[in-house]
Amino acid sequence: MSPTRNARVLFNSVPTGFPEPGKTTVYDDTKTIDVDNVSLDGGFLVKTLVLSIDPYMRGRMRAPEAKSYSPPFTLGEPIASHGVGVVVRSELPEVKQGDHIYGLLSHEEYSVRKNLEGLTTIKNEHNLPWSVYVGAAGMPGKTAYMAWKEYSKANNGETAFVTTGGGPVGSLVIQLAKLDGLKVIASAGSDEKVKFMESIGADVAFNYKTTNTAEVLEKHGPIDVYWDNVGGEVLDQALVAANTGARFIECGMISGYNTGGKPIQNMMLVVGKSLSINGFIVTRLQPKYDAEFYATVPAKLANGELKYTEEISNGLDKVGDVILAVQKGTNKAKAVIKVADN
Repeated sequence: MSPTRNARVLFNSVPTGFPEPGKTTVYDDTKTIDVDNVSLDGGFLVKTLVLSIDPYMRGRMRAPEAKSYSPPFTLGEPIASHGVGVVVRSELPEVKQGDHIYGLLSHEEYSVRKNLEGLTTIKNEHNLPWSVYVGAAGMPGKTAYMAWKEYSKANNGETAFVTTGGGPVGSLVIQLAKLDGLKVIASAGSDEKVKFMESIGADVAFNYKTTNTAEVLEKHGPIDVYWDNVGGEVLDQALVAANTGARFIECGMISGYNTGGKPIQNMMLVVGKSLSINGFIVTRLQPKYDAEFYATVPAKLANGELKYTEEISNGLDKVGDVILAVQKGTNKAKAVIKVADN
């Protein structure tokens, strides 16, 4: 077989604000690969099918000396995110040709992996689209399911406030909260997302860009569980609206990812209201909940008990634009890059 294109997306420069397509990341289609003969060195060759674009990726676009919970991307090398690929060739006994692999994949059409570190084989018993396995049945779904199970301590009749409720994490949190019998207040950044939140059971859904969050919480609170994806001013407002003994689940603070963030003014309320605040990284919860998640969530997604939305962009050349859309919140649903059909 003649050499095949192996397009990729490279980390080109460290951004100072929002990541810029064509500058922060660069699409490169000059590389080729000999799929039939490339050396596997005991590993296996993966063809990338779908890739997830997630808010946390902004934190990896940093200089190597800046420390964080996840390693930085390497300048001049492909970026990475959660994805699904199909095994084209394998010299690893536990990996077979035709297996589908889920985990952190580099943003290139083909990649050689030495082992299954950071990867798992997906059986897809419920015949879901592969894109769902980087969304509601993947890392975002795990984030919602595992942290809700671990930290919400939800009680029937309580009130939860969920930010970015139109996204893949927040929308699943809304549904989990409703299954536990909670009243749910949910915010998002577009009227389209508000309609989606209402369709999945949110009792009070609003567009934070056109509606005053503090006034909504004053009217419909107090809140017992706060799912925080944004931080900043909204976190301050949630502290004011919290009931005594409320639980705050700190998933992300995207309001500060590209601006550096702002000081929180109301932290003394953590003391006065006896609040519990739990931050988390989903990989640290996976050993406890992974088996339960896969035994529960994909089936509920397949039968429609749990709802999800997707926004699929075709081709690695769209990665930079989609990253920026996710950071600005202009994406309409779970952002997925489709690299290949099969």
